[in-house]
Amino acid sequence: MITVELADDQGLVRAGFRALLDGEEAVELAREHRPDVILMDVRMPRTDGLRATARISGDPTLSRTRVIVLTTFELDEYVFGALRAGAAGFLLKDVEPADLVEAVRVVAGGEALLAPRHTRRLIEAFISQEGSGVTDDGELTELTAREREVLTLVGQGLSNAEIADRLVLSPLTAKTHVARLFTKLGARDRAQLVVTAYETGLVTPGRR
Repeated sequence: MITVELADDQGLVRAGFRALLDGEEAVELAREHRPDVILMDVRMPRTDGLRATARISGDPTLSRTRVIVLTTFELDEYVFGALRAGAAGFLLKDVEPADLVEAVRVVAGGEALLAPRHTRRLIEAFISQEGSGVTDDGELTELTAREREVLTLVGQGLSNAEIADRLVLSPLTAKTHVARLFTKLGARDRAQLVVTAYETGLVTPGRR
């Protein structure tokens, strides 16, 4: 069974999803119940979704809890901030019920909800707004040449199986490389790896 917590300040949305929380309560209840997945609104009173996500993703006792950000706007600056803070992905609030259920299953299973088309577009939009978007790539110095290749492909939205096929590796080897990237870069999940790939210039807007 997958346990889910929802934090949203809109009454209609809460009624539909069965929850009644703001950001502060989201953090408190996450620590109390340690749900598998949290559906987090980004704009709420007291503690907003971005800060709540950062607190949850930074809490060692919640290392198995994944956050999916809910937003009304596809290119919401707060969503990008939440991805950087550790969210596993995002969904628009008009998502179809079946897609929401599948999203929860994907994230609970340990994958990031990249929804590659939407998430890449979001990241690209905000990297572009900031200029070149390339930051100091010193954090990549510990990576091997192969790991850089793998990070680039993760940034392009490829799955482990697709990476294995592209680089002529076994699926297990590709999975091992991704796991090492998590450790070396201190990334919580694939969504953060995608952000890192863009911010360090391994992947640039429009490049696939």
